[in-house]
Amino acid sequence: MESAELLAAARAGDEWAFERLVEPHRRELHQHCYRMLGSVHDADDAVQESLLRAWKAIGRYDGRQPVRPWLYRIATNRCLTSLESRRRRELPTDLSADAAPGQETEWLEPYPDARLGLDALAPEARAVVRERVELAFVAALQQLTALQRAALLLREVLEFPAREVADLLDTSVPAVNSALQRARAVVGSRTPARSQQRELADLGPEVLAIAERYAAAWEAADVDAIVAMLAEDVRLAMPPTPEWYEGPAAVRAALLAGPITHRWRLVPTWANGQLALAGYRWDEARGEYVGEGLDVLTLRDGRITAITAFLVTDLANFGVPAAMS
Repeated sequence: MESAELLAAARAGDEWAFERLVEPHRRELHQHCYRMLGSVHDADDAVQESLLRAWKAIGRYDGRQPVRPWLYRIATNRCLTSLESRRRRELPTDLSADAAPGQETEWLEPYPDARLGLDALAPEARAVVRERVELAFVAALQQLTALQRAALLLREVLEFPAREVADLLDTSVPAVNSALQRARAVVGSRTPARSQQRELADLGPEVLAIAERYAAAWEAADVDAIVAMLAEDVRLAMPPTPEWYEGPAAVRAALLAGPITHRWRLVPTWANGQLALAGYRWDEARGEYVGEGLDVLTLRDGRITAITAFLVTDLANFGVPAAMS
């Protein structure tokens, strides 16, 4: 059935036709909402609510513009409304100076590569999709105002024309361009010159070797082997704990203070387009290794420049088991 026929059927109340009409955009909408909100769970809710609103409004949709920008108007406005009533999500290394002592912080969540739909894409397209959810980029987005965030994503990630972005955001082209200019400056100052996709491409098969060495070092409780893999400017963050550590000596001390003293198994996976390892800590009472967090690694020239250890995350989203023997 052609899209015009689907649209006509959907406007007539055919829910199956509506689902067929919006399904090609669902995955991309979810990634957009994640970039806006910094949370997989919030993105799930935003997409569900956006599509529900679209279904309720489909009878008033005249079809003069493509479905895609219409859906993005609904989803972006849903995200903007959500951002009005909550603090931005952050990493410990980016924690806002205006965060009050003791105030609960909302933390950025990792994004499973399994939700990117990479299998259906050509290699070049895969790299682009993964680059757009890299941890540094998404973390930098959270430092922008809601309008700046939306303008940058709609213009430079989704590549809508300025006039269309202004229409989607109910503002003017000069306002969009101003927000975009400021957003570029902030994101440019907070993201590395080389993306993780370029680093990973240059490393090639060495990426797997890095994952194997990192896992082996943790499983052997060999802190010296871990430190040997680190860059001099390495940073370790462990959300939801606000503390973070910079430099090999500080990371070494932090690991010796607790984490490395436990028994671990690590399983390689992918998150935010980056190498990641799911961590399993031995549980004596259960007699098995129980999933306890996800380490997302940032690499440069074969060394680890950042370990973002998400201590609370649903490992099932990352294609690994909840526990292992």
